[in-house]
Amino acid sequence: MVKVIGVKFRNSGRIYYFDPGELDIQAGQGVVVETARGVEYADVTMGVTEVEESAVVSPLKPVQRVATEEDRQMRQYYWDKEKEAFPICEQKIREHGLDMKLVNVEYNLTGSKVVFYFTADDRVDFRELVKDLAYVFKTRIELRQIGVRDEAKMLGGLGPCGRPVCCKQFLDDFRPVTIKMAKEQNLALSPTKISGLCGRLMCCLQYEESCYEQMHKLMPKTGKEIETPDGVGIVVENNVITEKTRVKLTQEDGTIDIREYPYEDLGPGARERALERAAQAPAEAQEDGDGFTPLQQSGMTRQNRNRQPRRSAAEQPKPQPKGEKSQQNRGDRNQNQNRGNKGSKEKQTKPDAPVPKIEGGVSPASVAAPETGTATVPFSRKRRPNYRRRSFGPKTPTGQK
Repeated sequence: MVKVIGVKFRNSGRIYYFDPGELDIQAGQGVVVETARGVEYADVTMGVTEVEESAVVSPLKPVQRVATEEDRQMRQYYWDKEKEAFPICEQKIREHGLDMKLVNVEYNLTGSKVVFYFTADDRVDFRELVKDLAYVFKTRIELRQIGVRDEAKMLGGLGPCGRPVCCKQFLDDFRPVTIKMAKEQNLALSPTKISGLCGRLMCCLQYEESCYEQMHKLMPKTGKEIETPDGVGIVVENNVITEKTRVKLTQEDGTIDIREYPYEDLGPGARERALERAAQAPAEAQEDGDGFTPLQQSGMTRQNRNRQPRRSAAEQPKPQPKGEKSQQNRGDRNQNQNRGNKGSKEKQTKPDAPVPKIEGGVSPASVAAPETGTATVPFSRKRRPNYRRRSFGPKTPTGQK
């Protein structure tokens, strides 16, 4: 185990390890370290910890000192000078007519060296440009050509997902990304959808590549015949995210049906496994409360508790005649009227008039009315003839055309 601290330079995503020595350094402080570019100011992101020797690149460089307030002021001073040096270098590039694009300018902590980063399609002869820049800035000049991915990492921005680009946020190194990764993930091969800000394939295509490769090995191949719980069919499509496979089945009447199954339910013996699960389902449902969830069971218990017990046929109240009322209901109604209207006289309800009885069991409504001298004319729905003139032109005398 080796004691190290983790630092970052200029808010980059990569963490570099340095030897803290005897210094007590905490996360959030600043330190001054020696790098290949010279003396640099770095922000501590990880305090003194112990890591495996295999995770450290030997030799491990020591920390010179903990940054002071003077070091912070010096860093801010040269950050301001970088903004002034950028337009000057662009003007010199135009004067020399060089086909190159300036990306960024960086000073080291002491100002003894300034680095100009640029991108170009081909090699550029910038020897005369270096001489002019050295004459203007009076310090050591270095021009470094970088790729388009390094440019996106240095400048940053928002990716198609709406988040800051990964290379600026946390990626420490670029890994190769191929078009095969996009094909295995069933992505649209449109360059605008699978390319990042740098114009290259997005780095996030490799994040889930191992998962897709593993699932493609487990799931059946497209176009292959396979046994399903409903018979033998042909694999149409595999969905790695849902882990389901779409299969085309031919029915007995000749129709084609496409169904979706979990890939684990496909293969030899699929029908037998489906029948076993169907046989076990009623027993499992009985053990779990007839297939109801605990919330549904509690609701059913509450409904049964509120429900009144069902009466037997002997306990059911007998239906009363339509024209008569029970004495109990009549007494309850009179009692309610007395409560609502205190001091008022009770209204006497007249008993229902007796229904006249006719001999022969014929109801009064069925008795024919006596015939009178007036005759009733039956209503006719027949449409009356329309004798109105249909044409609206001028009338012609008889015999003329």
